[in-house]
Amino acid sequence: MELLSNLALGFETALSFQNLMYSLIGCLLGTLIGVLPGLGPSTTIAMLLPITYTLPPVSALIMLAGIYYGAQYGGSTTAILVNLPGESSSVVTAIDGYQMARKGRAGAALATAGISSFIAGCIATLVLAAFAVPMSELAFKFGPAEYFSLMVLGLVGAVVLASGSLLKAIGMILLGLILGLVGTDVNSGTARYAFGVPELTDGINFVALAMGIFGFAEIIANVEQREHRETFTNNVTHLFPTKEDFRRFIPAALRGTSLGAVLGMLPGGGATLSAFASYTLEKKLSRRSEEFGHGAIEGVAGPEAANNAGAQTSFVPLLTLGIPSNVVMALMVGAMTIHNIQPGPQVMTSNPELFWGLIASMWIGNAVLIVLNLPLVGLWVKLLKVPYRLLYPAILVFCCIGVYSINNNTFDVFMTAGLGVAGYLFARFGMEPAPLLLGFVLGPMMEENLRRALLLSRGSFGTFVERPISLGLLIATVGLLALVALPAVKKSREEAFQEE
Repeated sequence: MELLSNLALGFETALSFQNLMYSLIGCLLGTLIGVLPGLGPSTTIAMLLPITYTLPPVSALIMLAGIYYGAQYGGSTTAILVNLPGESSSVVTAIDGYQMARKGRAGAALATAGISSFIAGCIATLVLAAFAVPMSELAFKFGPAEYFSLMVLGLVGAVVLASGSLLKAIGMILLGLILGLVGTDVNSGTARYAFGVPELTDGINFVALAMGIFGFAEIIANVEQREHRETFTNNVTHLFPTKEDFRRFIPAALRGTSLGAVLGMLPGGGATLSAFASYTLEKKLSRRSEEFGHGAIEGVAGPEAANNAGAQTSFVPLLTLGIPSNVVMALMVGAMTIHNIQPGPQVMTSNPELFWGLIASMWIGNAVLIVLNLPLVGLWVKLLKVPYRLLYPAILVFCCIGVYSINNNTFDVFMTAGLGVAGYLFARFGMEPAPLLLGFVLGPMMEENLRRALLLSRGSFGTFVERPISLGLLIATVGLLALVALPAVKKSREEAFQEE
């Protein structure tokens, strides 16, 4: 009964005219930018984060959540029609979705992706609502030692799930931790790594960093890319799947939802891991495994449901423990910080309208996407025909205006440009920026909890192994490190990196 009353409060908040409009705007903006080749949820949120600065906290988070869903949806549209995944989780969708488009079934592939995402979103949001209260109660048992160990587990999870070189992933985590320490030390008041630059005494601007290494870097990479891609943007018809299509993809969508809901809550997990795991599962279970890679509808439904479910349940550790499990959640932490909201279990008690309003808005956001975007497929098809060279100057201008508007400081604009070049170089040398952003967000939190734990234990590091929860988290961390060191896992990481 308590859950029902909490959800009633959430829907009362989310269904207000103001919040409903911001959810709609977020979904449309997210889809609009997410459908552009090469721009995914992390890039989209990084670029649009400044426009939520002047909004009320509840409206801002609801709008950002809508942008997240919209960008995910737009990424699948691009993957199916252009074979250019807008986000890493859409890579799997492109395998069979693009082949369906080549066979004249682009409409059915788009509808399958949309319906599967809607099913997964509804079920995963229910899972989030059910887990919220018990997870928050567990979080109140966490002290500084437990939080520090949990953050270590999250960073190691990000390293394990990053593709390519393990050494490069660790290097990006460490660089993010160092960048997070730039600014004024909270305890001593001493400026650290500021190098005499007054603007750095307050630390590196989170929006500048996120927009630079994701937004600007992605734009530079897309401008540089000149190869011609075959597109299927004409005559996208027959959007409603056939009875046989429903019979085949509904079970796959339900399996993908279950898998994604579990994997999304893991540190370092989320949509990408869920999508790849679902595709592998569907291929093994299917009686038509030979169709996979040649237009199997299960290869679209399963991953799309899994990545949407994983995206929804990745809010669980953020809202209940205050720990971002992936790069998009790290951006959400930045948004909450901008609005002076400390993510964690106290949000549920101190600001229940925000907590339950955000959860209820997820149902609304998924409904908005399925109702609006299938009829608007023709609009997105026309957008894909616009040459990118005409789009990127406008995107850059709006990004610069957004960065400047936060602090009215031109230094932030120049910093964003410099970080954009750095982000482009990271991509060229095969270094993922996502671990860097997670390290940047978690670095100050890790330092603060490490200091508190040592202060309470009078300088004894034994406190991290003497407390059961902290010890369990550290054991899980060691287990992840041992897993990634296995030869088979190392080989699969290298193969995944080569495919990308």
